[in-house]
Amino acid sequence: MTAMAYPDVQAADSPAEAAPDAPAPRRPSLSPSRAADFKTCPLLYRYRTIDRLPERKSLAAVRGTLVHSVLERLYDLPPARRTPESALELLEPAWAELREEPGVAELFGTAQPDGAETDPNAPESVQAWLASAGKLVERYFTLEDPRRIQPEGREQLVEVTLPDGLLLRGYVDRLDVARNGALRVVDYKTGSMPREAFESKALFQMKFYALVLWRTRGVVAAQLKLLYLGDGDALTYAPDEGELVRFERTLLAIWSAIERAVATGEFRPNKSRLCGWCDHQALCPAFGGTPPPFPAEAAAAAGWRTTLPLTPA
Repeated sequence: MTAMAYPDVQAADSPAEAAPDAPAPRRPSLSPSRAADFKTCPLLYRYRTIDRLPERKSLAAVRGTLVHSVLERLYDLPPARRTPESALELLEPAWAELREEPGVAELFGTAQPDGAETDPNAPESVQAWLASAGKLVERYFTLEDPRRIQPEGREQLVEVTLPDGLLLRGYVDRLDVARNGALRVVDYKTGSMPREAFESKALFQMKFYALVLWRTRGVVAAQLKLLYLGDGDALTYAPDEGELVRFERTLLAIWSAIERAVATGEFRPNKSRLCGWCDHQALCPAFGGTPPPFPAEAAAAAGWRTTLPLTPA
């Protein structure tokens, strides 16, 4: 295998030519989630990435954040203490931090002294919700023995700039490196393992990480591993170099389509069964809504190239 590493593109030809304290210029990048957004619905990509419209938090998403936080902190403990009991003890401090984030506390009703909820529509109490998160944490131990694992990275930023200037970046839940240099990329999912027909969609994110690691380290990941805590199952995959080359072409094609859409301001909706979970139906033509004017000024400020006239907001 030929090692291929692409250094990040700098603002100047060399560090000495840039102002010593000048911040790096803003420029767009592609992450696994944003690439998936565009594939799912270009208009959704626009609303999340260009307009940056607010979206409601959900109990499921916040629970996922909590479980990820606990599993990340678990590996701060000495190997002998990485037990289910220790992991459950990490729930409360992680929750204490998470509930301070905007919009999180509003997901729950306010408990009264007698245990009743002031909001009759509250789907579950904090206690029941935390218990469900605890079950997911406990199920993790049926999939791996963390006492035998020493990760190289957790919630690790991986990024690379491809020769055409496309910046790929994302955060890996866990990166393991064996003594022989073999890489294993691990991602925690709090749902259940998808049916075989949807495995390729689940692996899209993992191939993204594998591509970035290959381009930066010159090593093809030996294993991509998805741990599904919802049902205690695991999906593993071993990519090869040729597959990653083809996947890179796929990302470049997605990026070209995104650049054309930004240049013209044309982001078409793609109606699907996923629309039922979208917060932006009121602004979607597929549901009789009208999108707001394309924010060309904000797009240009974020480093996008657009042919639309710039008018201050």
